[in-house]
Amino acid sequence: MIYTLTLNPAADLELQIDEFAFDSVSRANSSRLDCGGKGFNVSRMLNNLGVESIALGFIGGFTGQRLASELGKMNIQCQFTQIAGETRTNVTVVEAGNKRHIKVNEAGPNISPEELSNLVEQVKQNLNAGDWWVLGGSLPKGVSASFYAELITLIENAGAHAVLDTSGEALREGILAQPSLVKPNLEEAQELLGLSSEELTQTQGWTQALLAMGPKNLVVSLGKKGAMIADEHQCAEFTSPTIVEANPIGAGDSMVAGLVWRLSLGESLSQALPYGLACGAASASRQGTDLGSLEQVEQLRKQIN
Repeated sequence: MIYTLTLNPAADLELQIDEFAFDSVSRANSSRLDCGGKGFNVSRMLNNLGVESIALGFIGGFTGQRLASELGKMNIQCQFTQIAGETRTNVTVVEAGNKRHIKVNEAGPNISPEELSNLVEQVKQNLNAGDWWVLGGSLPKGVSASFYAELITLIENAGAHAVLDTSGEALREGILAQPSLVKPNLEEAQELLGLSSEELTQTQGWTQALLAMGPKNLVVSLGKKGAMIADEHQCAEFTSPTIVEANPIGAGDSMVAGLVWRLSLGESLSQALPYGLACGAASASRQGTDLGSLEQVEQLRKQIN
C-alpha cells in the first residue's frame, strides 16, 4: 500500500484573469478549487494512474471538510486527524495564456501537542513492512522541524519505506533519519551542501555528498531539464519529455507519484524515474491544477533518455 501524509493541506483556489494590473481591481474570468498539499497531489495523481493510496493528514473546519468530501468523490481513501483550527486556503492568480502566475500560500493553523500525538498514533496503526509512505510539504505551526525525522525513523524501523519531499530545516533534519528516498530540487540541494549554483557545478561527487548525509536514494529535480538519480552504486541524469507547458504547479508532486508507483512494484530507481518524469510532464501540460492521465504518461515515457 502507498500512504501519503499531508500535515499542512490546503484548498487550492485558482483564479484566471486577463492580465496583471497592480493597484487596481481585477476580475476573474474563471475559478477552480482543488485539494492542495503535496501528499494530496500525490494521491490525486496515483488515482489518475489507477493506483490505490491512503491519504492521511490534518484537516479542520469547513475548508477541511470540503477537502475530505472532494477526495472522497475521487474514491481516494482518507484517514484524517481532526484539528480545532481551520485548514488553510492557497490562492493562485494566472494570467490569460498562462504567461505569468502569482501563488500565495497561507501559513495554516496551529497544531496542538494532542493533535500531533493523535496523528502519530494513526501512522503507527498503519505501519506494515514493504509499504511506501510519502511525507510531503511544509510543516504547520506547532510542529517542530524534526517531526518528519521522527516519522521516518518509525516508518523505516517497521520495514516500510519513507519518501521525503519537503524543504528547509525539515528537509535537513529529515534526511539524517535515512529515508528510503529524498527528492530535493537543485536549489534545495545547494542549500543542503552550503554551495552556490556555480560551486555546485564545479564540485565533483556532490550527489554522493548528499547521500552521505543519510538518504538511501536520491532524486534531484532539474526542472524542465529532467532529473538526476543517485545511490551508492550509480549517478545518472534523465531528460524530460518535450511538452507545451500550461501550468507547472503540482508537476513535482506528480513526479513523486510516478516514482513511488513504480518503486512499489519492485522496480529500480532507474526504471522508476522515467515514469516519474512522464507524470510530472503530463501534469505540467494540463490547464489549471488538473493532473496528467495514464495515457499521457505512457506516451511521454517513450521520449525519455
